[in-house]
Amino acid sequence: MRVGLGYDVHQLVKNRKLILGGLEIPFKKGLLGHSDADVLIHAIIDGMLGALSLGDIGELFPDNDDTFKNISSLLLLEEVNKIITGKKWQIGNIDAVLMAEKPKLRPFFPEMTRIVSKTLKIDPNQLSLKATTTEKLGFIGREEGIACQVIVLLKPMLTI
Repeated sequence: MRVGLGYDVHQLVKNRKLILGGLEIPFKKGLLGHSDADVLIHAIIDGMLGALSLGDIGELFPDNDDTFKNISSLLLLEEVNKIITGKKWQIGNIDAVLMAEKPKLRPFFPEMTRIVSKTLKIDPNQLSLKATTTEKLGFIGREEGIACQVIVLLKPMLTI
């Protein structure tokens, strides 16, 4: 088995949609980034790549390449999943914690879980989503950004 750690953070700004786990969350601000800036998906991608020592999201999908401008991070996740399965690895489980003062994210977890597990072709029970605040401390507490940390367990595919 192989384990990878993923982390991502993006700044909250006005006039952007807030996309997390491939889901648009109703909120007065969104995350700033070259793509849709989905910190959950970006952290999962980095965890998957890290588990197999394949670099990070910025190496595969650089922010200076207009091909990825405003792209749905779910498309990037699908591509990384193809890379992982092409190397004969599969997801064992993913454990993620989103860090945001606002909005409250827990109500959106069932739909986010459905979207991400469908994209990765895994059972929803293989994905654990949690949320926390930073008790008004730091950039997250000041509602300047949202971060996500993820651990991904990969296991070899069974061959018969």
